[in-house]
Amino acid sequence: MDEQNRIRVGYIGLGGRGQGMLQILLQMSDVTVTAVCDRYEDRALEGKRLVEASGRPSPFCTQNHLEVVSRNDVDCIFTPSSWTSHSTVMIAAMKAGKPVATEVGGAASVQECWDLVHTALETGVPCMMMENCCYNREEMALLNMVRQNVFGELVHCQGGYEHDLRSEVARGIEQRHYRFQHYAHRNGDIYPTHALGPIAKLLNINRGNRFVSLASFSSKARGIHEWAVENLGPDHRAAKTEYLQGDVVTTILKCARGETVVLTHDTTLPRPYSRGLRVQGTKGIFLEDNYSVYLEGRSPRLDAWDSFKDYIDEFDHPLWKKSDVANFHEGHGGMDYLIWRAFIEPLQANLKELPIDVYDVATWMAVTPLSEASIAQGGQPVAFPDFTNGLWTNREPAPQHLYSL
Repeated sequence: MDEQNRIRVGYIGLGGRGQGMLQILLQMSDVTVTAVCDRYEDRALEGKRLVEASGRPSPFCTQNHLEVVSRNDVDCIFTPSSWTSHSTVMIAAMKAGKPVATEVGGAASVQECWDLVHTALETGVPCMMMENCCYNREEMALLNMVRQNVFGELVHCQGGYEHDLRSEVARGIEQRHYRFQHYAHRNGDIYPTHALGPIAKLLNINRGNRFVSLASFSSKARGIHEWAVENLGPDHRAAKTEYLQGDVVTTILKCARGETVVLTHDTTLPRPYSRGLRVQGTKGIFLEDNYSVYLEGRSPRLDAWDSFKDYIDEFDHPLWKKSDVANFHEGHGGMDYLIWRAFIEPLQANLKELPIDVYDVATWMAVTPLSEASIAQGGQPVAFPDFTNGLWTNREPAPQHLYSL
């Protein structure tokens, strides 16, 4: 491996997700992890141990993220830390001249999103969200289909984060998981990007289109309390906590070109996992939950669903046809590997833009505080900021490379 192309990563945040993503990264020969950090000492030391166990040199280990971003042996930063620390780390990294990638999660305020945009513009340093669902096989095949006009003109999309997290949230205190406090004190779509990221790319958000308004509605909150009483006992803190976060939050977005998007946050009631993706245009429709598609003039049976299995090989994205990707199944079926490569390879090629840029990061994160504001006003629509300051109307096309979206 050419040492000039080897990327030296500073790694900030080593909870469960952080450790999992680190183990995928450590299997890549063109990457070195030179520094690890977590505010909990035991987690920082576990990150150090994982790097050493992979046969790599022992990394610098600290509990202070500023000590990582300032190091000369760090080329870029990745932070799978808690949601409210993402922007703090990203801004510090950009000010230190280090390209930075963050794990997913919503913002605490709209101002936080503006701060990210202003810092990126002032420093010229790119930041990216590691939204792995953008690189899932089905989402990438759908992107191919949309670009080839298979669905015609898009009219409506739906998606969400529909995942039973009652156990994870209720045990959050003892497991040191930050979700618990969010569910206790906030009420909105606090985890919007798994569905929104791929949908935003389908709709060309920030490149010829944008979100102009948002309205959110929340159900009552019952799921975590009932689960905690039954499984942890009525005296457990999770059973005694009064949660603000509604069990089901529905958000409706309107786009400048007229499309609508519906997002669902549904994580505290019993249900199988789904992102509930729906892509609908003037020539057809895709539904994730029954893995089906209907294309007018192409589907063999009138008014009847086809299996998406009959289409995915034809429209497979080139990334999923590469042997080193198609055979890599660790980390959510391979999309964790792909999102890593989407961050690393453009840096190696000295590209100025990453496939998910700061405007995407700010837009996707902003759904959380905007949804909170709308719910607090009884579901009133709120204006969606234009983080590009008008550039969306005539931005240059995204750089074309293997990982472009």
